[in-house]
Amino acid sequence: MESITEISSSSTAMVWAGRILSALPVLIMVGTGLFALLKPEAIAPQFAHYGYPDGALARIVTVEILCALLYAIPRTSALGAILLTAYLGGATATHVHAREPFFIPIVVGVMVWLGLYLRDERVRALVPLRRQGLQTNLETMRRHI
Repeated sequence: MESITEISSSSTAMVWAGRILSALPVLIMVGTGLFALLKPEAIAPQFAHYGYPDGALARIVTVEILCALLYAIPRTSALGAILLTAYLGGATATHVHAREPFFIPIVVGVMVWLGLYLRDERVRALVPLRRQGLQTNLETMRRHI
């Protein structure tokens, strides 16, 4: 079994895997958001199909892009992950309400948190996948604060 020191010191491969996995949701969210802002006439009918009012498109898409950017910045990535999770929860609910497949927002949410878990040892200290004492996790977190 690995000690907490071995677990907390990230391998370069793990951090890069986390960065790549984190980049995918950012590219998806920012890309679709920019498309919606630049070509609202293509997206507006779908928003109407979901029952959103006419003026909601720009506000919802702006929130989407801002959440993704917060997630992309290392200093605000945890806040961004929380906000993206909330946003994707709303997307999931929208698809369920419309009786459409709803797995894509869930998969994107899993990618958000797995990417953050792999690239940020503070998150790994909060959510250990191995059995460790709570005290050891708290000590690791204190070192990184």
